[in-house]
Amino acid sequence: MEKNIIITFPDGNKREYPVNSSGIEIAKSISPSLLKRSIALKVSSELKDLNFTFTKDSDIAFVTNDSEEALKILNHSAAHLLAHAVKNLYPQALFGIGPAIEEGFYYDIDFKLEKNISVDDLEAIEAEMRKIVNAGVVLKKSDYCRAEVLELFKDDLYKIAIIDALEGEEFSVYEQDNFRDLCRGPHLLDTKAIKHFKLLSLAGAYFQGDSNKPMLTRIYGTAFFNEADLTKHLELIEERKKRDHRKLGRELELFMISEFGPGFPFWLPKGMMLRSEIEKYWHEVHNAAGYEMIQTPIMLNQELWEVSGHWENYRENMYTSEIDKHQFVLKPMNCPGGILVYKNGLRSYRDFPLKLAELGLVHRHEASGALAGLFRVRVFTQDDAHIFMTEAMINNEVRELIKLYDKFYAQFNLNFHIELSTRPEKFIGEVSLWDKAEKILAEVCKEAGIKVIVMPGEGAFYGPKLDFKLKDSMNRIWQCGTIQLDMNLPERFDLHYIDETGNRKRPIMIHRALAGSFERFIGILIEHYGGSFPLWMSPIQVCVIPVNLNYHSKYAKIVEKQLIKAKIRTEIDLSEEKLNYKIRRSQTQKIPYSLVLGNNEAENKTVTFRKHGSTEQVTIKLNDFVKMLSKDIKERK
Repeated sequence: MEKNIIITFPDGNKREYPVNSSGIEIAKSISPSLLKRSIALKVSSELKDLNFTFTKDSDIAFVTNDSEEALKILNHSAAHLLAHAVKNLYPQALFGIGPAIEEGFYYDIDFKLEKNISVDDLEAIEAEMRKIVNAGVVLKKSDYCRAEVLELFKDDLYKIAIIDALEGEEFSVYEQDNFRDLCRGPHLLDTKAIKHFKLLSLAGAYFQGDSNKPMLTRIYGTAFFNEADLTKHLELIEERKKRDHRKLGRELELFMISEFGPGFPFWLPKGMMLRSEIEKYWHEVHNAAGYEMIQTPIMLNQELWEVSGHWENYRENMYTSEIDKHQFVLKPMNCPGGILVYKNGLRSYRDFPLKLAELGLVHRHEASGALAGLFRVRVFTQDDAHIFMTEAMINNEVRELIKLYDKFYAQFNLNFHIELSTRPEKFIGEVSLWDKAEKILAEVCKEAGIKVIVMPGEGAFYGPKLDFKLKDSMNRIWQCGTIQLDMNLPERFDLHYIDETGNRKRPIMIHRALAGSFERFIGILIEHYGGSFPLWMSPIQVCVIPVNLNYHSKYAKIVEKQLIKAKIRTEIDLSEEKLNYKIRRSQTQKIPYSLVLGNNEAENKTVTFRKHGSTEQVTIKLNDFVKMLSKDIKERK
């Protein structure tokens, strides 16, 4: 008779179960409601299907449908459902990958058609998906060796390529009727729970992200456990379309892209004002934190990029030109220039921490198909800083950096979480130093009360890093800030400092970017605020509107002059348009304050203002209005 196994639950309680008990049986033994809510298991922190069977003592937790992990599992299963429906409708189709992503799922598909599908075809695919949902098709997992799985997918060149790129000899496959997919899982038990979904859009995507490989059709979708959450998300998507920074950039006259420079944005006067206010704030927080500002050339000799390793690893993304029979490179990164500044003299431990910051213009050759407004460009300003220090200083400097990031992002009402990327398979430096650096990064975040998500093996080859993931008002996640410990460039460039004993030692180097790319960061802010910027950063802060040009223009000009004198960015509308049109235009341009001036205002030296987005009208003395705005601007409210 087989001995029972012991299952330990998150609260520390233990129970005995027969060998080969499944997660379904264990959940049912606790309560029917738990079974109803559970869709997967965590076995020693590893996600498993709910019907996973236990052969030994284990720690387990149930993944219920109200957790973030459950939503990812649902969307991963929805991706398989999509592919299953496509297989039914287009038997000749071949399949790439179909993962869950931040807010849904996608699947890359080669439809093998002379004319590719369009968004009009998504409705028919959705209808087929619903048939499969109603049928309650079971998802069955099976394990195969390499030879078996290659035979199983012998007619699908994409799956064969994926298998060839994977290590190991054991592979799992999920089957649902006539569709099968190479997949680690976990998944739902059947398709019944995938009731609330929507296919959203189409895009092209190169197989394995390689432009030399076939272009596949990527279908995006999203799924939720209830109709209300799906409806809310679809409404959010519609709101995001209204806030598209490319659309608002045109309407608010912030920036433009010319056919003469794809990927090279032009800043228009209002956009330049917006940008300069953000840069001003950036300089303030860095000056207060002890940074020294530098500027390095945008073009430097190829030999420098050979030393840094960029020429070998990043050459296809770099612009080059010949000068005096030598090859020069438009810099894709600021780091080598910052290092040359460091090497411009003998450094002592007394100089540390040495914080060199730069708003550096960089150029990177991006594929034309990847360009997207300010989010993906070929020239951008990277707000880099390079901090040189002793090993003993790492803990304190990372702590100060997190405070700096927190302050900067809070000014824009942006929340964030941090991901810690640890040592990859291929790395340089000593394992002990990596372990120490990773421990320091994790401990500093813990001390700051910030939860860190560990991304095993995702660090750069030259050091571990912290990535700051921002969440905007539309619940989207953006990768912006980063803190990277570098064990590579100090070695490559033979950097030294003189320590307390007079000996030469290698400094520790931190790369950090706060906004990341100013262009991209401003694109994020445009959508985050929907173009309705806080007063302090708004390109135009006040619009002055006389009720009647013949009678009220003189006072309107007096008001305009006083506002400008107080350094409040003001425009006056002296057009022949009707009053209501002028007010509506000011609101459409999202100007924070619209002043309507008539007889009462002129006689009493007052202004009647309306805030953007409000219908309430407030009348106060002109001097009080100027003081109120000046205070709000100074405090960056």
